[in-house]
Amino acid sequence: MTTVFGAGHDGPAGHEQVVFCQDAQSGLRAIIAIYSTALGPALGGTRFYPYASEDAALADVLNLSRAMAYKNALAGLDLGGGKAVIIGDPDRLKSEPLLRAYGRFVQSLNGRYITACDIGTDSEDMDVVARECSFVTGRTVPNGGAGDSSVLTAFGVYQGMRAAAEHVWGAASLDGRTVGIEGVGKVGHRLVDHLVSDGARVVIFDTSESAVERVRAQHHEVTVAPSRADLLRSPLEVYSPCALGGAVDDETAAILGDRGVKIICGGANNQMAHPGVEKVLADLGIVYAPDYLVNSGGVIQVADELHGFNFDRAKARAAQILGTTREILAAADADGVPPAVAADRLAERRIAEVGRLRGIYLGG
Repeated sequence: MTTVFGAGHDGPAGHEQVVFCQDAQSGLRAIIAIYSTALGPALGGTRFYPYASEDAALADVLNLSRAMAYKNALAGLDLGGGKAVIIGDPDRLKSEPLLRAYGRFVQSLNGRYITACDIGTDSEDMDVVARECSFVTGRTVPNGGAGDSSVLTAFGVYQGMRAAAEHVWGAASLDGRTVGIEGVGKVGHRLVDHLVSDGARVVIFDTSESAVERVRAQHHEVTVAPSRADLLRSPLEVYSPCALGGAVDDETAAILGDRGVKIICGGANNQMAHPGVEKVLADLGIVYAPDYLVNSGGVIQVADELHGFNFDRAKARAAQILGTTREILAAADADGVPPAVAADRLAERRIAEVGRLRGIYLGG
């Protein structure tokens, strides 16, 4: 394990600590990034993905860990932001020795980082990691965990979308609106359930035929776009990216603006291809509900495990995403800035104002 810098020293993008982990025998190559522990231990999932290079993995984990700090702050959690990536194809490389080796590296950080599930890992994997590590959440229900965190992730995205609809059309409902969902995996297919129940018209696209068929089996009224291009050029009012990040680039923004889309609100992380896209969307009159705000239901769900999981308590906290999204969209209008800027300001204010309280000596 190599730590490239530690607490008290600014690293890339202001990170407190970045740790490179390797266990040659199991094939483990991982990077753990801790952006901030100002509000508490850094909580964030472990992504298992076949990155093209270590540089690509490092760039991803730095972006994701920063987003987790802001996400946890906006969710009102007493937790900082961190993330980990395991480099490789999980279908080929994942094994008990590798996961347990990873768990020992997480344990060596003595609670500065708490891990959970992400793309390429699941609750069963966290149970294996937990055999070597005390700082794990997102575990299976038989082991005291919350199970599938996509349940409250989708619920939170739906609450954020309701707030955006209220901001644009005056009613916190998607009834009669056309919503395009890109990616109907764990989160996307649950979001379809909420939207159909609310009376929305739903158009979906996914590269996985099985994912599409699962949605169609439950909701015959859903329209399936044959390609991403067809989805984007459908008569949408809301675009919901629920696959991988970077979905909204300049070209996509221009297409959505031309088609009259009014809202972007989805479950994917890091939806903007680059920071300038947010200004492009604002100029086009498209309201972007920041992803790290609206998709925080999942981290709220797994964070609740740290106190002994109670679904009703976690769902009540995730329901507050509606009010926080309202607050941020109103602040963005009042200050004349994109919603992501308003969201950053709110998160940074909480990190600064609450985080400084750790400087008050408690005695003992």
